[in-house]
Amino acid sequence: MKEEVCFGVDIGGTSVKIGIFSMKGKLIDKWEIPTRTTERGKNILSDIADSINESLKVKGIEKNQVTGVGLGVPGPVKEDGTVLVCVNLGWGIFNVAKELSELLSIPVKAANDANVAALGEMWQGGGKGCMNIVMVTLGTGCGGGIILDGKIVAGTHGAAGEIGHAPALAEEDIIGVCGCGKRGCLEQIASATGIAKMATKYVDEFKMPGMLSGNNNISAKAVLDAAKKGDETAILVVEKMACYLGNSLACICAVVDPEIIVIGGGVSKAGQYLIDTIQKHYKEKVFDALKDIKFALAKLGNDAGIYGAARMVATEADI
Repeated sequence: MKEEVCFGVDIGGTSVKIGIFSMKGKLIDKWEIPTRTTERGKNILSDIADSINESLKVKGIEKNQVTGVGLGVPGPVKEDGTVLVCVNLGWGIFNVAKELSELLSIPVKAANDANVAALGEMWQGGGKGCMNIVMVTLGTGCGGGIILDGKIVAGTHGAAGEIGHAPALAEEDIIGVCGCGKRGCLEQIASATGIAKMATKYVDEFKMPGMLSGNNNISAKAVLDAAKKGDETAILVVEKMACYLGNSLACICAVVDPEIIVIGGGVSKAGQYLIDTIQKHYKEKVFDALKDIKFALAKLGNDAGIYGAARMVATEADI
């Protein structure tokens, strides 16, 4: 009998990442195709189906060898695979899992992309060996995912794990409006965008000296690099971000009690310095029984989504 395989698909605003995996989590091959968001994204699923069918043909894999296709989607997804609007793709409400399954004649499972990335890190990344994890992705925005007993916690509306939109900030630290339309979301500081805005405010409004002064386009990387070198203004910004994030994680852990917290996204490239700073503030606020929850950096990078998507359909394998 030929080996069974599964596919992991991660839909992004610019490209769709696709991977083919063994049932034990070995990545066999991966590639990308453009995300055609024109005409309200009506071609996205057919493009994915065509690409998967072509890969099966090239590799000589029969469809009866494919256990399923997992799909990560940038928006809330209900348990039955129904998407509740994906603004970046132009999608409204429809059952994305059912439609792709009909195109492929292969079973499909779908979930929110941040939740899927968390599942990938649990399976083969920074949370490997754990079944209960909280993942925070610090990129342009702040995403998150919660995995309990090895399964995604999606919630009634597919919006569980939206850590970045927890109302966390004090009034004096709010800069503008969050992308969701609210004010005071954690994402407004715990993200690359938020770190850069806070640093710019300190330099421009408060005329704080240091390595960031005179920089007309401050980036999160510049802030974190300066903080590592002892710059007082940069340290102040990073400490404030870590305080808000640590406090929010203390609240989340008091509810779900995970084994490990995994930090990913572009900001996580700051490495152990970032982890140590967040963990310090977390320990100051968290319930004593939860103080020893581990912190780790994500390991899969941009591949976390395809790993997690594949994991959704590989649950019956001996992994």
